[in-house]
Amino acid sequence: MVEPSPTKRNSVIATVGAAILALVAVYFGVDLEGNSSAGPATPATATAAPTTVADTAPAGGLPACGDLPAEAQDTAADIVAGGPYAYPDNDNRHFGNYEDALPEEPSDYYREYTVETPGLTHRGARRIVTGGGTDTSPDVWYYTDDHYETFCEITDAL
Repeated sequence: MVEPSPTKRNSVIATVGAAILALVAVYFGVDLEGNSSAGPATPATATAAPTTVADTAPAGGLPACGDLPAEAQDTAADIVAGGPYAYPDNDNRHFGNYEDALPEEPSDYYREYTVETPGLTHRGARRIVTGGGTDTSPDVWYYTDDHYETFCEITDAL
């Protein structure tokens, strides 16, 4: 049996690795064409008519959200109504803040909700995370479009 050359073996490994990386990126909703913006809640991430959120200074120390995608407003309305949710097995569930991207609170403080991304067949990376208050009237609202890497504070949810 003839062994493949080291160059050919490295090329196959690189190709397989690139394919795996692309699949992981697609699963988490990463735009591989470079059309997304660097931070959350910018007009470039909106796929429908954006909802303008008040640009006042938030209390939580995070930047205030600017324009959010229309799907975020849909999710906020679902939260206030108590559901139903697009992903009932995942939405209105505990959010652990394991990334420490949000203000430190007791472990049962935060809940997360999916903000749908048109064109994806999975949850994607966009979420609303709420905290405190009640399930239908949270004290604080946050948005992320990069799967918990960065957040902005929604200062006027509805």
